[in-house]
Amino acid sequence: QVELLESGGDSVQVGESLKLSCRASGDDFETKLRSHCMGWFRQAPGKEREWIAYINGGRGGGSKHYTDSVRGRFTISQDNVKNTIALEMSGLKPEDTGSYFCAARRLWCLDSIPYDFTYWGQGTQVTVSS
Repeated sequence: QVELLESGGDSVQVGESLKLSCRASGDDFETKLRSHCMGWFRQAPGKEREWIAYINGGRGGGSKHYTDSVRGRFTISQDNVKNTIALEMSGLKPEDTGSYFCAARRLWCLDSIPYDFTYWGQGTQVTVSS
């Protein structure tokens, strides 16, 4: 079993920055997921959940993918020692408002397309006000 716990959500003003963190734990993560794909997703009010960024750890070489709406503003990173991933967000816009979820899967994310993820966190809220 893998447990994912997000933190860092907050209410900010347009243009400000925010950093989200996700800590992964569990036996499955230690032995299997460390070399696979983790990602951040966002669900805005009244909309479907969408992927934001992926990172392939370990043998995946840390390769990253971003959806078009956040590329150049958001940066995903991974700390294999601390079993955490982070999402650094800058130039925040009102349309970035939503619940942000951390997720993990046992396969690599090879491209900037939607993938199915196996493990999910509970989410952390980000609100951007103008």
